[in-house]
Amino acid sequence: MGALFIVSAEDARFAARAVGAARVQFARLGLPDLIEHQCPGWRILHSGYAAGGPDLRISRPNGSAAVAGTMTVGGGMGLAALQDLLARSGPPDFHREELGGQFAAIVQRAGRSFLFGDWFGAFPVYHDAGRRIFSTSLLAALAAMPRAALHRQAVYEFAFNIAPIGNHTVVEQLSLLAPGDVVELLPGGDTVSHHQSREQDASESGAPVGVQIERLRDVLDTTIKAHASAASRGVRCPLSGGIDSRLAFAAARAAGLSPDLYVYGPTGSCDVRIARSIAAGEGLPLDWFDQHDGACDAEAFAATVERNFHQSDGLPNFGNIFDAGGNAVARDARHAGGALAMSGGCGEVMRDFFRLPDQPTSVSRVARTFLSRFSADDASADFDGAAFVSALAGTLGSAIGVDDLHRPMPRLLIEQLYPRVRCRALFGREIGIEARYGPYLMPFLDHRFVAEAVRLPMALRWAGRAEAMLLAAIDPRLAAYPSSYGHHFAGPPSRRHRFDEWASRSRPAWLRERSYRLRRRLGATGDEHGSVPASSHMGRVIDLSFPHMRAFFRPERVRDPALWRRIACLEYFAGWMAAN
Repeated sequence: MGALFIVSAEDARFAARAVGAARVQFARLGLPDLIEHQCPGWRILHSGYAAGGPDLRISRPNGSAAVAGTMTVGGGMGLAALQDLLARSGPPDFHREELGGQFAAIVQRAGRSFLFGDWFGAFPVYHDAGRRIFSTSLLAALAAMPRAALHRQAVYEFAFNIAPIGNHTVVEQLSLLAPGDVVELLPGGDTVSHHQSREQDASESGAPVGVQIERLRDVLDTTIKAHASAASRGVRCPLSGGIDSRLAFAAARAAGLSPDLYVYGPTGSCDVRIARSIAAGEGLPLDWFDQHDGACDAEAFAATVERNFHQSDGLPNFGNIFDAGGNAVARDARHAGGALAMSGGCGEVMRDFFRLPDQPTSVSRVARTFLSRFSADDASADFDGAAFVSALAGTLGSAIGVDDLHRPMPRLLIEQLYPRVRCRALFGREIGIEARYGPYLMPFLDHRFVAEAVRLPMALRWAGRAEAMLLAAIDPRLAAYPSSYGHHFAGPPSRRHRFDEWASRSRPAWLRERSYRLRRRLGATGDEHGSVPASSHMGRVIDLSFPHMRAFFRPERVRDPALWRRIACLEYFAGWMAAN
């Protein structure tokens, strides 16, 4: 993240207990020694990256700043960028100070102290209802709480849709700092919020296609170059059979970086085969990891799961704390020596993510067609599916400023739900975990790149046309290699690719809403994010009668292994809550 933990000192005993609990929890994460400093009314803990990297803290006569995550200021990183941040006054401003990246930061300048996050609120900052605690770690915040209970809606969102959306968390008493919230820490231990608009233009760009692609290219280049100072210890970039990672690699290379490449997947998989072909064609080495390879013996399993649980801050995406440690090995390799790790995440901001007809659409319809991935038979008898989806629609509407959830909204406004909701929830957890170890670059989620991408007309989004054109403009040689789509990216998408997307868009809403339940009836669902260990192993880490989750689910009815794993992860989390 390193890490940030801030607690009001108004109640000295409460603050002392909270700081002590946070120190214990951060030590379990393997972070460097926490540095404590104070501002009037507040105690602050901060740590740098676990594996090394650019400086994240500065203290000068005119103020101080501490960052968790990866923040750029005025086109750079490190001490010079932080010094530039201190030269200002008043609440931080993204436009005036040219802030970028995904981060949480506290800045003390001109006698005032401000806590704020990135544009989309992707890097998680957890706080209690009274705003006495702010933490970049869910478990550290929870450990400091005097009491806590599970948030019913968020538990179902994690289980059914991989991650809770919006500002709530699986803990009733903890919320995420909302996008645009700048919290001023007052001397008496209280806070005041300065909300800043995070609106972006939702109208279709009227510029020629070539101009739109050039704008995307320019802002992508600027974003990557702003992180270049973090690349002095190396850069590591994924490669696969898709387009997002290949575009990230091409853009990094065009910006003057020389990334080390790696690929994930079983031997012989499409991703591994294509990545090896590209690396061989470019004369570059390629590291290979099979994150799900290997197994723990029953004796070592409990210790491995406990380590995974803490290193992933309790609830990783897909609930995968039950692997043999392969994810941790791959993560450590990405950040070894303080290297800058790149990601192609959020590349779908340039594509048609929701696969809905090209016409005005309501947020209620998005919730019903995209977030209704559940079977009520898996839930307890008091689960209300309609209320669950209605709550999801309300969160979607809030994210884009829509009050009437049933009113059709412009299609490109609906597309903004992808970066504002989906990316924030899914990639935010990933960013928060990864950036604890070293600098982490997700260029397609930078707000300046998103501002250009969300204005792409739908016709350029279909079958990844605009993204392929951007890749070909940056590196036509890389674009010409085969892909997992069955065609290269140096020309238009194949007829099969276009047909597959058209078929998805053409499915009626009522069918999409029921598609998950229909697949369940037709047979077992797949699980591409790991597997469930044998009951002989699982029985060592959770009570297989699910005493905590039985209030929410009927585990014996669950036939989806990925869903079962997420419920098991929630059971482990709830058990940890009860014991702490």
